[in-house]
Amino acid sequence: MWFSSLSVVILTLDSSDLSVVSVTANGQPARFSLGPKHSFKGTPLEITLPFDLSRGQHVIVEVTYETSPSATALQWLTPEQTAGKKHPYLFSQCQAHHCRSMIPCQDTPSIKHTYYAQVSVPKDLVAVMSAVRDGQEVDPQDSGRIIYRFRQTVPMPSYLIAIVAGALESREIGPRTRVWSEKEFVDKAAFEFSETEAMLKTAEELAGPYVWGQYDVLVLPPSFPYGGMENPCLTFATPTVLVIAHEISHSWTGNLVTNKTWEHFWLNEGHTVYLERMIGRCLESEQFRQFKAIGGWKDLQDSVNTFGANNPLTNLVPSLQDVSPDDAFSSVPYEKGFALLYYLEEQLGGPEVFMGFVKSYIQRFAYSSVTTEEWKNYLFAYFKDKVDILNKVDWNAWMFTPGMPPVKPQYDTTMADACNALSQKWLQAKDQDLNSFKRSDVKTLSSHQVIEFLSLLLQEDPLPLTHVKKMQEIYDLNAYMNAEIRFRWLRLCVRSRWEEAVPLALKMATDQGRMKFTRPLFREVFNFEKFRDEALRVFLAHRAGMHPVTSGLVSKDLKVDVSNAASQ
Repeated sequence: MWFSSLSVVILTLDSSDLSVVSVTANGQPARFSLGPKHSFKGTPLEITLPFDLSRGQHVIVEVTYETSPSATALQWLTPEQTAGKKHPYLFSQCQAHHCRSMIPCQDTPSIKHTYYAQVSVPKDLVAVMSAVRDGQEVDPQDSGRIIYRFRQTVPMPSYLIAIVAGALESREIGPRTRVWSEKEFVDKAAFEFSETEAMLKTAEELAGPYVWGQYDVLVLPPSFPYGGMENPCLTFATPTVLVIAHEISHSWTGNLVTNKTWEHFWLNEGHTVYLERMIGRCLESEQFRQFKAIGGWKDLQDSVNTFGANNPLTNLVPSLQDVSPDDAFSSVPYEKGFALLYYLEEQLGGPEVFMGFVKSYIQRFAYSSVTTEEWKNYLFAYFKDKVDILNKVDWNAWMFTPGMPPVKPQYDTTMADACNALSQKWLQAKDQDLNSFKRSDVKTLSSHQVIEFLSLLLQEDPLPLTHVKKMQEIYDLNAYMNAEIRFRWLRLCVRSRWEEAVPLALKMATDQGRMKFTRPLFREVFNFEKFRDEALRVFLAHRAGMHPVTSGLVSKDLKVDVSNAASQ
């Protein structure tokens, strides 16, 4: 923010835990001061320019600073937290408001900028950023280091600046795509993300040209606690994320058209889920899109139950006055947002008609940031011949009322019915009925349906051990490597007190670090009294290799006294 009075010009930047050494403006020393520290917004850095400004004048402000070891945007992994175990690893995660702990900046999604960067790393390591790679050279100040250069020419918000440094290798998997990871994962990742170009082409047909040039995928070390992040030119994914249609879709909704403030986060996520499911419709079928929508409605119900149906954070457009955007994070903006868009699609003439609006909205607001009001005004302008339908929508209930949406769409249940039928058959089976199950029960289901079948069983009382052993004998679920299937299957086995599943569950809990897998697996084993001590032993043995966010939460789940455990 520029502020000018009586010819004193002050530039205010966001910062958090930065130690600022000096500031210059056009090469002249500039006075600066740090304002009062806010609980989650950090500290304003106020820079007083040493000269007057005239309209249109260019100013180069140079800030020399150091980040803190506790910078919230940066995760420093020790060699033992990586796959290779030899070199340290750095990655950043700036969304929603953590870029200020890495770079002094105007850290709001309402402002977009291009960027250029040079990064110096030891020569055994490689640096990549959320930008197009722009060459490299030996560091003239230290021949043991290499400087990597990056250029991002498409304006973007600060939360999409991203940096990684580690012992990285890459493989080309398409005309505009490389996959990056440690060498232990790179060939597996190249195979798993081989569909990327087909998804990009489908997304372009739906939403318009892909403007970012390169679309690379970085597979993070297994200790990364989240699923993925849509950094431009370089999507972050984990080894367990197999589908990146969601992150690809963000190249249009979120990265190109961005929510103006985090209260309007549903504009990013609701439209991205809508576009992701439209890609699924093109590559699979309309029934598949409907099936994913049913799963999404369940996720929304879970979030509403967790927050409480009267919690204002379950509004589609919440008020975040004095609330950190991190605390408001849930599936509400994703799935309540999708439900609204799907409801409007039904009212306004079906998927082709409504996708026409979404594409037009992206073209209209590309390279800018928008509010819900601007989105709604454009919706009314685009469908000007259907305003009577739009006026019947209960906008207040959808946008500003907590809890579940006012209308539940009628989704096609064809693909879900097969999962319900098979789960009911197992739940009702007596021992003498177990021979009626056949391998073809699951062979005719897609992996998404197998996930749903197991999820339905996990919602009920544990199956008898005889049933679970029979399920393994017929379906051989231990052989499935899909992380979402394996995670649910191992939980089911441990719940039914199958002792042989315990080491498999603990292995999955420690081989990767996604919180959505690691925490529930440890909890299931911990709740199996006979193996409670084993769960604690395995956790303490692996804790040093875990991400600090993950190990802290598992400590709470397993009721570990952190100070006591540290000495063991």
